[in-house]
Amino acid sequence: MGMTTSASVPAGHEGAIVGTVTDRLVEANQHYAAAFTDPGMDARPVLRVAVVACMDARLDLHAALGLELGDCHTIRNAGGVVTDDVIRSLTVSQRALGTRSVVLIHHTGCGLESLTEEFRHELEMEVGQRPPWAVEAFRDVDQDVRQSMQRVRTSPFLLHTDDVRGFVFDVKTGLLREIDPA
Repeated sequence: MGMTTSASVPAGHEGAIVGTVTDRLVEANQHYAAAFTDPGMDARPVLRVAVVACMDARLDLHAALGLELGDCHTIRNAGGVVTDDVIRSLTVSQRALGTRSVVLIHHTGCGLESLTEEFRHELEMEVGQRPPWAVEAFRDVDQDVRQSMQRVRTSPFLLHTDDVRGFVFDVKTGLLREIDPA
């Protein structure tokens, strides 16, 4: 049996499911906003770090890394892959908002390990149009972290590429394992 989160099953009177998950999220936001006070921060992360990670719901990056609101920029996508759009976000993060370090986090049991570029072909057959993006599937998570580190380190748009480190998060233990870039 899978884990259920509070937002995934909106319950009304006597446990009946009411509305959509999005309705539940909007309702939760109203409660959040009622107690919200402006923390007086700007968009510049206090720790001057950007974290690029997979979108996997099992990764609670703030908790796993001991981060607080305002500490970092967080950029997430399927696989935590360094795509052109990630480079765009990192460029803004560094050049406009002062970050100096980049932390890359992939994880064990990633869904991209079970996909191939055939996924794009299947989509094309289904919808009649080839997606303009690559799936960025991989078989070796360590090698994919190395590739992501290399993409950051060699981007001509990034000013700060000397503090780029990559890790694999173990979804069973919660531990990070650093990947040697060589």
